[in-house]
Amino acid sequence: MEAAAVPQELPPDRGAHELFGYVGIEAVLEQMKVKTMKMGFEFNIMVVGQSGLGKSTMVNTLFKSKVSRKASQPSQEERIPKTVQLQSVTHVIEEKGVKMKLTVTDTPGFGDQINNENCWDPIIKYINEQYERYLREEILITRKRKIPDSRVHGCVYFIPPTGHWLRPLDLEFMRRLSKIVNVVPVIAKADTLTLEEREEFKQRIQQDLKAHSISVYPQEDFDEDPDDRLLNDRIREKIPFAVVGADQEHQVNGKRVLGRKTKWGIIEVENPEHCEFPMLRDLLIRSHLQDLKDITHNVHYESYRVRRLNESNRPAPSSNNGLPGRDEDGEESNL
Repeated sequence: MEAAAVPQELPPDRGAHELFGYVGIEAVLEQMKVKTMKMGFEFNIMVVGQSGLGKSTMVNTLFKSKVSRKASQPSQEERIPKTVQLQSVTHVIEEKGVKMKLTVTDTPGFGDQINNENCWDPIIKYINEQYERYLREEILITRKRKIPDSRVHGCVYFIPPTGHWLRPLDLEFMRRLSKIVNVVPVIAKADTLTLEEREEFKQRIQQDLKAHSISVYPQEDFDEDPDDRLLNDRIREKIPFAVVGADQEHQVNGKRVLGRKTKWGIIEVENPEHCEFPMLRDLLIRSHLQDLKDITHNVHYESYRVRRLNESNRPAPSSNNGLPGRDEDGEESNL
């Protein structure tokens, strides 16, 4: 009786065979591109910060369209909400045939009260609700071919330009949220600081984040290879980005540029010498958009999924689909 053939493993350096001719493997990239252009993709971003820091203007500047709108004449209640209220606006943006379903979630009322204790709870609850919604679709026996994705892929946190240190509210928010979502901190309205003040403030924020073990995006633990680490190290040196938002164009040296006009001149939003808005835009859209989605799915959502499924195996009262309702801290919730 003949012995079964045992497959032999090739040495690492011989793993890739040289082809005799053109096969067409690289055409898969074009297939993926065509499919993406047909189906489009989803990107969900949350902006958090107290009122008056230019969150809506910044989002409009990022996507060069009115994707975040305010009431023209808000009432007194709308100006200062008594509690944190989450408002989501969804738009479909198309550029060169590529469609993106963009959802922007704003958090009016955050940090605007005298007592801001636990003002992050509605935000944590909202983020977990989106994970829960995705999980309930995913565990169905007959599920949709493409599960609608409302999970928050990135949270831009606006830090007031005080020029001092991070407030306890800032530290506590980022400490809690960085565990469940990609947090990108920015210094809002950076044009109110001199270049020296801006650099000192940035260094103090970096020291605060390190001292309190707060891991903001891009997280060092998730760098996949040396090239990624090299790029992300350069980004981490610049975080938090000092940004200025503007949705009006002005004439500068015969060109129309986005900027803010002051009595000292025009602050060009897309000029790296004036602010770091181009770095924020590149991070969120041009270089790391897919990575934000991947980390959301493979890390943050996966952590939530494992925890919820472990809970469902415990002897406890169950809700729909056999999943008990609990919030981030393990307490009973109304989900």
